[in-house]
Amino acid sequence: MKKFNNELQLPPRSDGSQTGIDASVRQLIIVGSNGAGKSRFTNEMAQGQPGRVFRMSALNAIFDSTATDTTPYSIDSLYREAVDIEALPMPGQSQLSRLIALLMRDELVNLLNYKLEHTADSRISLKPTRLDSVIRLWQEIFPNNKAFLRQGRLLFSRGDSRSDYSASKLSPGEKAAMYYLGAITYAPGHADVFVESPEMFLHPTVMQALWNRIELLRPDCRFIYTTHDLDFAASRTAASVIWVRDFDMESHTWDYEILPPDKAVSDEIYMSIIGARKPVLFIEGDGKRSIDSRLYPLIFRDFTVQSLGSCNKVIEATRTFNDLNAFHHMASCGIVDRDRRDRKEVEYLRGKKIMVPEVAEVENILMLEEVIRTVAASRHKDEDRVFGKVRNAVISQFRHDLRQQALLHTRHRVKRTMEYRIDGKFQSINALEQHIEELVAEINPRRLYESFCREFSGYVEHGDYSGILRVYNQKSMIPASNVAALCGYSSKDEYINAIITLLRRDGAEAARLRKAIRSCFNLISDDDEQAG
Repeated sequence: MKKFNNELQLPPRSDGSQTGIDASVRQLIIVGSNGAGKSRFTNEMAQGQPGRVFRMSALNAIFDSTATDTTPYSIDSLYREAVDIEALPMPGQSQLSRLIALLMRDELVNLLNYKLEHTADSRISLKPTRLDSVIRLWQEIFPNNKAFLRQGRLLFSRGDSRSDYSASKLSPGEKAAMYYLGAITYAPGHADVFVESPEMFLHPTVMQALWNRIELLRPDCRFIYTTHDLDFAASRTAASVIWVRDFDMESHTWDYEILPPDKAVSDEIYMSIIGARKPVLFIEGDGKRSIDSRLYPLIFRDFTVQSLGSCNKVIEATRTFNDLNAFHHMASCGIVDRDRRDRKEVEYLRGKKIMVPEVAEVENILMLEEVIRTVAASRHKDEDRVFGKVRNAVISQFRHDLRQQALLHTRHRVKRTMEYRIDGKFQSINALEQHIEELVAEINPRRLYESFCREFSGYVEHGDYSGILRVYNQKSMIPASNVAALCGYSSKDEYINAIITLLRRDGAEAARLRKAIRSCFNLISDDDEQAG
């Protein structure tokens, strides 16, 4: 795991203690309700860092102000240095306008250097600039908009319109995205990047895509976000979280808690912070490290996703939350693995707003045919060849495990039937014994087992790959199928990380993955239809 230059020093607590965040943490989120002192907490933290500190705030950047940020490495300081050296004109009173002036100045320097180098050696090619990267990424975020240079000016247009306009005419959200994308290119190497209200002015879907791109653009930097938006906090699945409860002005100390790295945001924090509310999706998995908690927020982007651990906790939380709907006015649903549940069990859960996929467990979602094909295509592999080999390997593995899997399904069915049928009132022990004897004869475990064997043999005989994924619980399926190597990756973890990265980039490949996974839950939206 990558480690940064130093651990993050935190401000003093109200109880007199002081601590730090391990140097391996790349994302830190500071949350708290309005007035809890989280902005002061962040300022104190930034001032106490021994390394390079780079600060970004869209609120301070896109509105005109005569005040300038004089801290080292700031956009204002970089612009002031350029003014002093090259007598650049002051383009305006906002930090965004100064940032654009810096980008244009770098563009000019690049062209002049190219002219000088190309004169000496015609093989020299024009190097890409910061502005090239900013324009490309900005247009990925806003695909219906265009940014371009004309006669030394950065201009914009929307859709098929032939009219163009300057940055001052952009919407606040467009300006914020342009500012963040441009500013991060000027952050010094291995900096601690402090971001105030990263969600401000941004639509939730734009917000997530933007910050995913920024973090990919600067893997050398550590990001410290200050927010009261739990939708944003939930989107940073690898982050550590600090909950700032209160600030004591007199002692200049804070009451705060560092959440354990494997713990999702607690109900207490959730209810104390939440403002603009979205439906809640309860999922299985431990904290933010499980596949569930990394995958589902990128698939169900209109939900606030909460990891609860076991399937029983998900079912109970969904029931309780919906029972209290009159109190919090928030819809909720859950997701649990299918495991070895039969159709009746699945339909019962779906009737209780618990989504159950058409595969046995979350790992099997990563083995869906369209998911494998998408990852293979993203690596310029022959997706027909890759999926064909994976399909054959999974069928072969299932054939080998068939009787064991049939026994596990039989055991589950017997257990569930006994639980349902034995819960009754009996007048005597004799009556209970007779009831159990009759149940054993009625259930007939051997008949059940043979039925599963026939069903599973049919999947093998007919090459029913989707049927196998629906009933096959096997944690070793991904490594045993060799899907990672066939797609060009060295391990199961690399293959999983590739899927997560493609979803975060939010392009055509993400749309293809999202459609495939949502269809696994029998959910196809209008957007999914268009993507297909």
